[in-house]
Amino acid sequence: MSTTSCSCANKSDGRESQENIFLPREAKIVRVEKTTEAERIFTLQLADKSQMKFEPGQILEVGLMGYGEIPLGLASSPTRTNTFDIVVRSVGRVSQALNRLQPGELLQVRGPWGKGFPLENLRGHDLLIIAGGIGLCPTRSLIQYTLDRRQEFKRFILFYGARDPQQQLFLTDLADWRKSKDVEYQETVDKGDPTWKGNVGVITTLFNKTKIDPGTRVVICGPPIMFKFVIRELDKLGVAHPNIYVDLERRMKCGVGKCGHCQMNDKYVCTDGPVFAFSEIEKLEEAI
Repeated sequence: MSTTSCSCANKSDGRESQENIFLPREAKIVRVEKTTEAERIFTLQLADKSQMKFEPGQILEVGLMGYGEIPLGLASSPTRTNTFDIVVRSVGRVSQALNRLQPGELLQVRGPWGKGFPLENLRGHDLLIIAGGIGLCPTRSLIQYTLDRRQEFKRFILFYGARDPQQQLFLTDLADWRKSKDVEYQETVDKGDPTWKGNVGVITTLFNKTKIDPGTRVVICGPPIMFKFVIRELDKLGVAHPNIYVDLERRMKCGVGKCGHCQMNDKYVCTDGPVFAFSEIEKLEEAI
């Protein structure tokens, strides 16, 4: 099983080190926003008011005493305030308990864990981010980072797809991106309604609406079924697999390479990922 570095205890003075990866830190809920029937956006601040240091694409283990913990992608950029965002979808016991919390209450966090988006390989290139459904949550960290450091990137394109208009996340952000000159934003829903005036269809229909250069760096995050069809479109455009990055955070559990839940052959998503170059994992049946 993979190993990960750990400063587990400071024996010299009898106190446990703050770097102990198994010790959670308390975080205070600053704000809660109900964005869909199932999802809540939490803005958090570490209880000691220190800054959460992380890279776009990393994840946290978020827990509540008596319930357990779940891995969640950080949904904001480290370039912004000393608060940070997560999105919790009510699908199980832990997530349902978290989504009952209110501003001012405390929860526990461990991390950040994993390898985030390879910023050094993205800077200086055209960048296309393709986010499907809740995949917008971890990619939002990179979207915000790119907009905050816009001069470090060339053309910036964003595709976002949701099942229907009621499932769209970050509505304020979407409104800003629609009118922004810093990002070429394209969106679609699988099924429209009378209020929807935009594109209707799967996310790959957005490729017909813009021209993508073969040298573009691409980041993909979304439901598993989406990856295969998006990769197929990128192959048609001649985008090289080493320049395509996929976020597989949905497979993580413990976050530190111990439980084996996220193992894909010789790789662990929590320690080797969650972000991988597609060329690293394209031959692993468990990956996509």
